[in-house]
Amino acid sequence: MVSGGKSHRDLKICCGVTILRFIIVLTVLVALSLTILKPKQPQVTPLPVTLEKFELVPGLPPILNVTLGIVVTINNRNYGSFKYGDTTANISYRGNVVAEAPIEHGTIPSRGKHNISTSTELSFDKFLSNPYFLMDVEVGNLNLTSSSIMHGKVRVFEFLKIKATTFTTCDIGVFFHDLAMINISSSCQSHIHL
Repeated sequence: MVSGGKSHRDLKICCGVTILRFIIVLTVLVALSLTILKPKQPQVTPLPVTLEKFELVPGLPPILNVTLGIVVTINNRNYGSFKYGDTTANISYRGNVVAEAPIEHGTIPSRGKHNISTSTELSFDKFLSNPYFLMDVEVGNLNLTSSSIMHGKVRVFEFLKIKATTFTTCDIGVFFHDLAMINISSSCQSHIHL
């Protein structure tokens, strides 16, 4: 009888210790997920947009070929890496898509920086079809918007995989007073959805 009561008491102690350990581990995991593992928005820094090609072909109508080189640095402040697939960035002028820039698949390392570079040829027939284009050319300012959606997976500690989508928007300003002096500036914003 004494041994039966002792084993019952040992079982209660073992169950109590197990429940206490489970509560401690659960509390630590909740604290980590609300602090360190909480997703932070990536910082997107556009590098100066380069003018790779500028060619005016005379004729009726004249043809303008412009190719822009775009490089964006992404600073991932999260503890998980982001692996994304091939996608496309759309470049718009006053709401109309005037170019598409291919973005190749890649991985943005955890707590690291990654450069994404691409080039795109602007379609000037789409510019010319916009009634505001000639007014903007007279002023010497074209405002473009680039937007992309990247689907991928976030890997945390090499064993936890979570599907994620990032949305990035860049405002690109092309300033010119004559064709000899063209300045291009840009600023970007990005956010991630898990």
